[in-house]
Amino acid sequence: FAELHAAVPGLPLASSRVLPGIVLRRDFAAYCPTDGELRALLVTEPLRPALTAPGVEFVVDSEGQYQASLRWITQRTEALMKHLQSNNVKLLLSSVKQEEVVIYYARLYGVSVVECLSSEEMALISEITGVSPYVPFGDNTDREITETAVVTFCQPLLLVSKRCVHVGFASACAFQPHSLILCGPVDGVNEQHAAALQEAFTMLQQLFKTVHQ
Repeated sequence: FAELHAAVPGLPLASSRVLPGIVLRRDFAAYCPTDGELRALLVTEPLRPALTAPGVEFVVDSEGQYQASLRWITQRTEALMKHLQSNNVKLLLSSVKQEEVVIYYARLYGVSVVECLSSEEMALISEITGVSPYVPFGDNTDREITETAVVTFCQPLLLVSKRCVHVGFASACAFQPHSLILCGPVDGVNEQHAAALQEAFTMLQQLFKTVHQ
């Protein structure tokens, strides 16, 4: 319930509504509008490649080596974004903050990015889509990307002064998520209404629970 409702203070209760899909309460790090269905990728680690493995010391002997290392990182990042584009990936959903070079090439190749998603939001998206997070930069970066989710729409949503992301997924199960936009004059009233609704949904779950005899 926490991931499927958003409380909006400062509006009358009558402004409350139910929206298809889910509302992510953060803004796009990069937004590239697109029409129709698109492919989304879940990531849980930075897409900018590291120069060394964890625990391995990287020694640079000269400014030239350092600049060459930076060029290598930039080239690998651009190659990954081109690879995503060639696999029709138009949306990155990331649980970590991506570096500016990733955001730059995402915009360049038409990939929208939403970052700093919570573990609960990532788990909900995985449950809806049946897709696990993608592990980037293996030995073969040219392999076909199969860990993609089908997104039916992805657009900005403004809730008073809060910029959010409204996204719909083609569900891999019977669960078709909808989000409750709960409006009220102040936070306290919204919290009371949210608690009452959550209790009502819990009661309905118990009421319609299958009884095995």
